[in-house]
Amino acid sequence: MGEEDIQQITRRTTRSFSSSAATGNEAEKTKISESYAPNLKDLIFGGDHLSYDDLLSSFPTRGVQISQIVHLLGPLNAPMLPIFIYGGASTGKTSIILQIFRHLNRPFVYASYRTCYSPCLFFESILNQLLLYKKNAVNGYSSSKRCEKPSDFVNFLHESLLSVINDLKVNTRKLSSNKLAGQPNGSMVYLILDNLELVRDWDKSSTILPFMFNLYDILKMPEVGLIYISNTSPDTYYSNVGYVEPIPVYFPEYTEEDLRQIFLRNQANQKLYSSFLDVVLKPFCRVTRRVDDLSTTFSSLFRKYCEPLNDLEHVPNEEMKRRLFSHFQPHIALSLNEIFEVHSWPLLEVESNKEKKRKSSIRSSEYFAELDFHMSTSAKYLLISAFLASRNPATLDASLFDSTVGSDSYKRKRKASVKSMEQKEAAEQELLVKGPGTFPLERLLAIFQCISSVAEGPLDEEYDNDVLRFESGDSGFMSDVLMQLSSLCNANFIIKGGSCPLEGSTRYRSTITEDMALKVARSLKFPLPNYLYRR
Repeated sequence: MGEEDIQQITRRTTRSFSSSAATGNEAEKTKISESYAPNLKDLIFGGDHLSYDDLLSSFPTRGVQISQIVHLLGPLNAPMLPIFIYGGASTGKTSIILQIFRHLNRPFVYASYRTCYSPCLFFESILNQLLLYKKNAVNGYSSSKRCEKPSDFVNFLHESLLSVINDLKVNTRKLSSNKLAGQPNGSMVYLILDNLELVRDWDKSSTILPFMFNLYDILKMPEVGLIYISNTSPDTYYSNVGYVEPIPVYFPEYTEEDLRQIFLRNQANQKLYSSFLDVVLKPFCRVTRRVDDLSTTFSSLFRKYCEPLNDLEHVPNEEMKRRLFSHFQPHIALSLNEIFEVHSWPLLEVESNKEKKRKSSIRSSEYFAELDFHMSTSAKYLLISAFLASRNPATLDASLFDSTVGSDSYKRKRKASVKSMEQKEAAEQELLVKGPGTFPLERLLAIFQCISSVAEGPLDEEYDNDVLRFESGDSGFMSDVLMQLSSLCNANFIIKGGSCPLEGSTRYRSTITEDMALKVARSLKFPLPNYLYRR
């Protein structure tokens, strides 16, 4: 995205959530506020028109998603169903939707739950934009409407939308006769609600979230389009309240080839930068694929990579590439260890634990070296839980996952009669034929809670708190677990095995091998053999 695009986004953000910059005295402030007359142009992205080809070239790896969103938005003034755009952080969701509206030149209102961190701020931000109201020193930086209740917000929102839609219809008639430039296209208004997953941290999230999804049915206005943007999938927003389900649009994580195309754009010497990406892209993609993190890191690393060169326009040959690699290689491991390191312990504890980490690093390095991919700690425990649920009979969960790890009771059960042993051998042969079994979500979560609460080795403070939140029934963490389960399903580590006709719930099946499960368990220092049922 160019500098001009960034300036335009800043202008909309300033209009939505803050006021104009302060000047020398009160008279100048009043003069500035009076010189600006809000109009319908404030509801569009602004700037130079962006063609569809330029839009695709700005996001070279998101052509499918752009085409899908444009198709769902439909022709001018066409009614639409709500759209739910979701995907991981830094996958281009917000940037693409804003640039699409820049291309279409349609009026929209944008509100992010990251900046509007309470219902009151969110309601007032939407109303201020629809009423073309700008906070400044004259009005004391107050909002146009004081709104704290959803019922009041619906009334104000309905009135504001009717007023804006009528103005847009009048403006459309003027456009058809006078061909005015820079005016909004059409008479529809689109509400873009970003960072929806943050609402789950609000005190009244259990009522606010269903209310947000139910806006389509509450307003019943075909001239209004709703677009939700979230880092989590629609599965994490299940509710007992009935509403029209939005159409999902998924933004997957960037692949290595996608990231290569993104970082090669706008590079003066693409061959030189391509040789740099050959060195850094693969190891860093194992840690993160967030474009913002990688862009910051690659910016400083590229300067170190080019230190032996006198001319940055030089096209490196194979000999030069080897020389650059030899110079640059020591900086890769250092950046991987420091730049993406997350300190979850307080600073005072960090100093006291440095020696422990140094002693344990030698032993843990051989474990971590066996995994050739990056996965969060909780996702690893969830993967192990799925493996155990597929391999172990459900009737043994109580004995295997009790406080004593089921060792005594398990050994006693192993001492059975010859007939019992023959039955177990027959069951083993049957299991080999059938393969891994399926399990319900409730059993997976129960095993996850048990094995994560008795984990060996020190867990970081953040994860330890997550376990406590899970045990206390925190809905926010439950949604995070469901999101990670969805990610593991997308990666084919876990597959959905259909629905049970008696239970009526979805069942899952683990697809990983025992060797793979042992590698993951060793990276956590988790004693998987103690929990694995052997016949």
